[in-house]
Amino acid sequence: MTTTAPRLGTALARLLVLAAALLGTLLAGAAPASAHAALTGSDPKDGAVVATAPKEVNLTFSEQVAMSPDSIRVLDPAGRRADTGEIRDLCSGSVVRYGVGLRAGLPDGTYTVAWQTVSADSHPIAGAFTFSIGAPSTTSVALPDRTPGGGVVGVLYGIARYLSYAGFAVLVGGGAFVLACWPRGASVRPVQQTVVRGWLTLTGATLALLLLRNPYTGSGELSDAFDLAGLKAVLETKTGAALTSRLLLLGAAALFVAVLFGAYARRTDPKEKKDLAFGLGLGGTVVAAGIAGTWALAEHASTGIQPGIAMPVDILHLLAVAAWLGGLTVLLVALYRAPSLDRRAVARFSTVALGSVTVLAATGLYQSWRQVGSWSALTGTRYGQLLLVKAGLVAVLVGIAWISRRWTRRLADPAPAATAADEPEAEGADAGAEASGAGAAEAKPEPEDEGADADEPEDEGADADAVEPEAEADPERAAQLARQRAAVATARRKRERDADPERAGLRRSVLTEAAVAVVLLAVTTILTSTEPGRTEEEAGRAGTSSSGPAAVPDRPVDIRLPFDTGGVDGKGVVRLSLDPGRTGANALHIFVERPNGKPLDVPEIKVALTLEAKDVGPLPVAPDRIQTGHWSASGVQIPMPGDWKIQVTVRTSDIDQTTIDKNVKIG
Repeated sequence: MTTTAPRLGTALARLLVLAAALLGTLLAGAAPASAHAALTGSDPKDGAVVATAPKEVNLTFSEQVAMSPDSIRVLDPAGRRADTGEIRDLCSGSVVRYGVGLRAGLPDGTYTVAWQTVSADSHPIAGAFTFSIGAPSTTSVALPDRTPGGGVVGVLYGIARYLSYAGFAVLVGGGAFVLACWPRGASVRPVQQTVVRGWLTLTGATLALLLLRNPYTGSGELSDAFDLAGLKAVLETKTGAALTSRLLLLGAAALFVAVLFGAYARRTDPKEKKDLAFGLGLGGTVVAAGIAGTWALAEHASTGIQPGIAMPVDILHLLAVAAWLGGLTVLLVALYRAPSLDRRAVARFSTVALGSVTVLAATGLYQSWRQVGSWSALTGTRYGQLLLVKAGLVAVLVGIAWISRRWTRRLADPAPAATAADEPEAEGADAGAEASGAGAAEAKPEPEDEGADADEPEDEGADADAVEPEAEADPERAAQLARQRAAVATARRKRERDADPERAGLRRSVLTEAAVAVVLLAVTTILTSTEPGRTEEEAGRAGTSSSGPAAVPDRPVDIRLPFDTGGVDGKGVVRLSLDPGRTGANALHIFVERPNGKPLDVPEIKVALTLEAKDVGPLPVAPDRIQTGHWSASGVQIPMPGDWKIQVTVRTSDIDQTTIDKNVKIG
């Protein structure tokens, strides 16, 4: 049988799969996501030098956070605790502020404030800064360089999150595919196995998330996953309650799956089957919405603006994703493992997928506006950039789905008479497994193939008769003969399956859809652990201003200067901050980093400021080393406003040094 239907082409399909795999690799290697709440102010400020010891240290955040007794620690120059350990809630209205009291009689020197907490959308955040009493001093405290939620625990937690989304999609979408599109699929074993594996994956991933939650938000040590006290503390949090609720709902989902593939699959009376399908559909929707709600109640949708609208929208979004991608997975399994898939089932799923895409578009637009908020955040923040990647992948999926719909329409065309006549026979021979493929393949067989195929059963029978006495006497020979017969039967089924060009084309396009969907799910997982663009921009506008109620935001001068001294370990970046960046006294902070962003310890840093338009300078500044990669100087005087040239000399060894400069406007 010939056809003029459009094809993707094997080369193009492979190219799309390869592109999807490469994109997934790039995203998998991306840096850890930013926090969702941000520190917007502190009192004392980072790098401040105060004349007398303050009574407490206050921190202000961009959104609500969960504090524990050790969330804020203040360490003196010797590394001893200088705080009382009592966290004070100073929140008022929309201002999120917490403080910790300091001990009396603190000596002069540089103090380190280390903080770690969990944002309202369940993601850990941490940071540290220094301030000085009287005058800066050396300190034995090293600022923590571990990224909150990073390390091995962070990787495992991310994998568990991805698997939980994938398991949810297959469980919910697979069940919906059987009920709405292919009721006969409830008795097809590969379909049953796929949906059950979705349940097992989601259940296992949820248990892993529950165990990893304590080290993920705390120590980062994998051994703490089995700390019972830590697990108890997790169960008392919003995220712990959501994960526990998910496990309970998965118990109800297990009952749903058992009925779907048990009583429902065995029903033969059409009315009874229809009534049971209605009950399963209604109950399954409630359970699926409840499971989706465990994400909505604990993550992005529960914080920020309009949470009362955002949470139901998020549930709809997740259900639409599951109906599309989960149904796509079961369709792919059915096309490869059960080629007798009803042609009408494919057409029904095409309609379901179209409806899912419509819901995804509507809910996605709302979520994008809520989480991004501006065009600048869409292109200038990591969240916005990932959202653009996700939108591109959805567009690719829709394009491939359009091609799948064209193959589906071909499948829906009336089959030739020869095919129609052959289908019942094929179904009887192979338990209804490969009817249409066999009919299409054998409608017009080639003469030489026809002869060979016609002789095959006779030859097999002859072979069987010839070896039967030998097989009875030789069990090994009998086993070999059985394997040969199984291989011949498998090859024949595969040949019959692949002989249908429409079904083969649909399989290729659906496989390509599934490959892109795998990457799309990975991007979605990363998005849920990335700071929303709206929050990032708001935190950036707030800067590091004082947390006092009447504070005026400062606008420090911040510059980045790459350098290369030419020696060993001589490449890096200097980050320089001049605060408040106006005439008069300023606090200077210099951070020296390796190309990978980690602190770089250098023997010497020198700074000079020159106002060439007025022939002022160079004014030398000798910063003090605070700790690895951090240098600071207080009271840096800027005598007049203008375009100042800031020169930084970096020495990385006894003989390797370089001077870099940049002009900035001050005052």
